[in-house]
Amino acid sequence: MLFNTPLFFLFFAGFFLLHAFVFRGRQPRLWLILVGSLVFYAGWNYRFIPLLLFSGCADYVLARAIARTDRPVQKKRLLSLSLFVNLGVLAVFKYSDFALASVADLLSALGQEPSWPTLQVVLPVGISFYTFQSLSYTIDVYRGDTEARHSLLTFLAALSFFPQLVAGPILRARQLLPQLESLPSPTWAGAKHGFALFTLGLFKKTLADLLASSVGLAFDGPRVSVLETWTGVLAFAAQIYGDFSGYTDMALGLALLLGFRLPENFRLPYLATSPVDFWRRWHVSLSTWLRDYLYISLGGNRHHRSRNIMITMALGGLWHGAAWTFVAWGIFHGCLLVATHRLAELPFVERVRSRAGRWLRPLQWALTLYLVLLGWVLFRSSDLTTAWDLFGTLHGAHAAAQPASVAPWLLVFVVFASVTMHLVDWVQLRFGDAIEARGWLFWPLVFLFQLFCFLVGAPSDAFIYFQF
Repeated sequence: MLFNTPLFFLFFAGFFLLHAFVFRGRQPRLWLILVGSLVFYAGWNYRFIPLLLFSGCADYVLARAIARTDRPVQKKRLLSLSLFVNLGVLAVFKYSDFALASVADLLSALGQEPSWPTLQVVLPVGISFYTFQSLSYTIDVYRGDTEARHSLLTFLAALSFFPQLVAGPILRARQLLPQLESLPSPTWAGAKHGFALFTLGLFKKTLADLLASSVGLAFDGPRVSVLETWTGVLAFAAQIYGDFSGYTDMALGLALLLGFRLPENFRLPYLATSPVDFWRRWHVSLSTWLRDYLYISLGGNRHHRSRNIMITMALGGLWHGAAWTFVAWGIFHGCLLVATHRLAELPFVERVRSRAGRWLRPLQWALTLYLVLLGWVLFRSSDLTTAWDLFGTLHGAHAAAQPASVAPWLLVFVVFASVTMHLVDWVQLRFGDAIEARGWLFWPLVFLFQLFCFLVGAPSDAFIYFQF
């Protein structure tokens, strides 16, 4: 059930009416959230509902057991069991075929000819998101950062909460569980802001879908010109931002319509002035999850910082997908982060930064964007050979075809779409409250954005991050 389809609009309208006007007590509302979320998830594949419930029930029981015992050794064993269950589920459903194929490729390179078949395991939608969310709960209980909940219903409702179930943001227990325990009622101000966020998200998703043909031309077909390759890379950068941040805006908007507040997940990432700054702005819920639960556990900044960064980013890349291109993308960003930290420690760099001041920022921004774009080549390519070939084309190392006559106009449109996405986000962050307070301006703008989405949008286009 895609957010941008008439079927979902009907589903949400019925859910909202039941939530706001029919089910008034706390227990009935929690059951409505849980059952409604499972119905929403069944729209993708009902056979994986038991897997979602199993993950939730396992971590609920283990967190309760961790909270009851005072023995540190027993706590560690229970936490290890939670890690085994959650990471084991991911390993089977997401990485088993990748592992078998990688071993087969290695044996082939050594002269062997393995003949075993792959498992052809179907990837449950959203498994990476809800697994990390469920796992963070047991870790928080183990660390004493949150209390183990007595109500299984409340925990399952939080884990399966449908606005963010299949593509995030990745929530911590302390972000949603207290709201489900108090169950705030929808307010007019919250609903208005939520409707605005949903509309902006739908608008960015619509723009992102219009860029798909330029992306496919550069990444999926035969080699094209340097101009068309750069256009495709820029188009993918805009597409993945509009698609994923658009989903996040819609998720936050839907939650606000129901009275819940979810954390932001994007902060104008393509305005970043360093790789470190980029990861403070891009997919914030994942980057902070990796920082808090992996990087710090490895030792953080205290010792072996560079090693910890590389391990964290490599695993962060692997989280995105079972392919070496994602691992390479994570390692690439890990190298950028390590280099950024090392350069910042040099006295020469500090002197240049203090003297150049704000005049250095445009150069920092341009270099950061260039490096991020190179990373997206790894992320989007079907394999490392294709990525390497694209790197060569981008920098004129290959003799490529002449660009089509419309190529310059496609580049103009791609840049326009990317700037527009960031512009609407900036306006919403800077002037959103003022616009919402002026009904004569707010409602015409909402109508125009919705009209554009209705006339141009393609409801059949799934969101990119559903595959993760």
